[in-house]
Parts: sequence; C-alpha cells; structure tokens
Amino acid sequence: MTQTKHLHIGLSLAPTWQSGDAWRQLDSNIEGIFTADFAVDLARRAEAAHLDFVFRPDVCCVNETLLEQGSGFASLDPSILLAAVAQHTSRIGLVSTVSTTFNPPYVVARQLQSLNWVSRGRVGWNIVTALQGHENFGLPAMPGADERYRRAAEFTDVVRQLWCSYPGDAVLIDRAEGRYTDAARVKPIDHVGDHFRVRGPLNVPTFDARIPLIQAGASEAGRDFAAAVADIVFAPTPDLQAAQDLRTDLSQRALRHGRDPGDVRLLPGLSLYLADTREHAREIFMQTHARLDRVRKLEQIREMTGLDLRAWPDDRPITPADLPPPPPSPASRTHSHLLRRLLERESLILAELLLRPEVISAAHWQVIGTAEDAVESIRTWAASGAIDGFIAAPGGSVQSIAIFLEQVMPRLVEVGLFRSKYRHETFMEHLQQTND
Repeated sequence: MTQTKHLHIGLSLAPTWQSGDAWRQLDSNIEGIFTADFAVDLARRAEAAHLDFVFRPDVCCVNETLLEQGSGFASLDPSILLAAVAQHTSRIGLVSTVSTTFNPPYVVARQLQSLNWVSRGRVGWNIVTALQGHENFGLPAMPGADERYRRAAEFTDVVRQLWCSYPGDAVLIDRAEGRYTDAARVKPIDHVGDHFRVRGPLNVPTFDARIPLIQAGASEAGRDFAAAVADIVFAPTPDLQAAQDLRTDLSQRALRHGRDPGDVRLLPGLSLYLADTREHAREIFMQTHARLDRVRKLEQIREMTGLDLRAWPDDRPITPADLPPPPPSPASRTHSHLLRRLLERESLILAELLLRPEVISAAHWQVIGTAEDAVESIRTWAASGAIDGFIAAPGGSVQSIAIFLEQVMPRLVEVGLFRSKYRHETFMEHLQQTND
C-alpha cells in the first residue's frame, strides 16, 4: 500500500486579512501589529495545528503613499520579533526574512545562528535580494537582478562558511582540564570575493541543527540561485500549470547543480478568503478590495507590461493582440512575466483584470470559498505532484485564519496530506519528514 506524501505547510505572520480594507473590521486586531503578542498568538495557533513553520516577510522601507489607507510595509524587524515568538513556542519553525543587498554577511550569520540557539534549532532564513529600499542604505538605485543575485550567491556562501567556522561540538567545557573549547577546530574562513572580504571565524558556535534556506525569486536568476542553495522555494504560482512548469524547471536546474530535485521543495503562496458559504467568502473578498487604487494599479500594469489602460473602455475585453512588446527593465521580472502570461491566456475586461491575483497581490494561488473548497484545491494541486506544500496567507477577515487552522488543517490530516502530530523538534527535521 502506497503511503501519501505529507505536505509541508507554513503560515504567513503578515496575513492578508489586514490588507486592503480588511483592517477596518472591528475584530481585525490591527492595533496589535506592532506588538509581539500579535505574532505569538498566530504562532501558537499554528503550532497547535502542527504546521511546519511560521514565516515573516519583510521589506526595508515604508510605502508612504499607502499609509493613509493601511499600514504599508511598516513592520517590526522579523528576527527580533521571532526571538520573542521563540519564547512562547517549542516545535514550530520560525522563518525570518533578511536581505542580501543591504546587510553585511557576518552580521546576518551571527544574528540567525543566535536565533537558532534561542529557539533550539527552529530557525529558517528567507533569502531575499529586495526590490526596493536602496535609498535607505546609501545606494543611488537598486542594482539589476543579475547583479543582486551574484551578490546573494556570494553572500549566502560566506554565511554558510561562517556557520561552519565555529563547530558547536568544538565547545568542550572541560572543567577538570581547564579547556573551554578545542580552539584548533575554530578557523577563519579568509574569504575574498567580488563583493565581500570576511576573515571570520563567527563568534557564535553552530547549533546542532542546520538552518534551512528559503528563496522567493522566480526570475531566471532567482530560479537558478534557488536550485543551487534553497531547501524551500516560495514562489508566485497563480494557477496549477504555472506551478507544474516551475517544478519541472527547478528540478532540471537542481540536477545541473548536482542536487537531488527532491531537496528543493516548492511551496507556493496560497491566498485564502474563507467563509461558511462561497457567497460570503466572495463578499469578504470584494469588501477587502472595495477601495482599490485604480490609478496606481493601472500604472503598475503599464510599468510591468507596457500596456496603457488608463482610457480603456470598461466593456472592451483585453486580448493578446493588445499587448505591446514587454518593457526592457520592469521592477519585477517575475510579476511582469506572470501578468503578461495572464493576458496572453485569457480575455478579460478591465474590472475582471483588476481583481486578479497577478494585479491585486503577489500573484499567488488563490481560493475564495469554503473550507471544503480549499481542501479540494489543495488535494488537486498535491495530486499533480507540482508542489511539496504551501505557505498560507488567510485573507479578508479573522474568520479566514480560524477556518484555515480549525477546519482546513484537520481535514488535510484526515485525507493523509499532513501530520497528525509533531515527530521532531527542529525545523530541518520537520522538512525531512514526509509521512507519519
């Protein structure tokens, strides 16, 4: 009898129920987003459902134009926040986002390894190259994607060398002989590269649990970087075919890098607008996006595709023939590609386009419906073999996250797609477990 492979499931600690106008709901708890209590509550509930990890996305700037109608990108530092969460949880993984474009590798290596000790082996690193924020770090402009990923590859290599430079088992604490550490095993890395010069060694010993690496890039450079180093790829896949194509591509790239494709786990984002009925779920979705900034969205579409829809008739479908040549340097190649892909595959009027995930969010897989609708969608995607799990971002209302954790997750356990309880202590062990 063949055993069903378990999915790996994470939960965003920046859930989309706070996005759009959802923060205006009386039970949104928007007042608590700059407290540790907010994240601790979510993490505890996620741990009660035995999720693999919670995940805190991050950017190093604030979008001032969005602050009037929402929190923009404002957030607590993820690693500091997760250090607080670590004190109130014991099993769930804690994934922090840290940019390779704006930080020195020694500081990041020390920060994450320290958090790994504080959490007893539950830390993951979401490696991002960033798309904005250069003005806060003395850069005249954001480096191009290829340059960002070359820096990221060297940065990640330096961090991993530093983590190995002070082995945890070199710490002896031999009181009788007066030897605290086997100093001969603690060695400088003496790295000299195109972007960094780092002597080392790290001043924090390595905890006895490897820190998993997560990578969110889906561009050409991002995919190759992910296939070379990542344990988890978090990528926008708005439909199943996009996920299947990405899975195939990542597997081929992993082989070229000498890795087992099974070690590169694809976990797309899953945006969930859930309610007791499909009608109510749709209502929550529409309320969340009721004050959509049409002017800003049309400008983003123009920047990503070259298509100017500012004077487009509301009842005229947009067809593939309407697409101009792609712009040479969009802010995000991934989102530009996914939006053009949508317009090449479907004929949509403007009102429909403005509500698609490629426009209103990060182009993630989306379910608007009941708990059973979510379960069936997850089962379909899992059965295709395209995904190894997903990162949930319940949206629109607090009810969405309650339905996800209290109804969807138990149902996934019942159908054999998820664990019934934790079997291990560390994040890496959770990822290595494929069934009960």
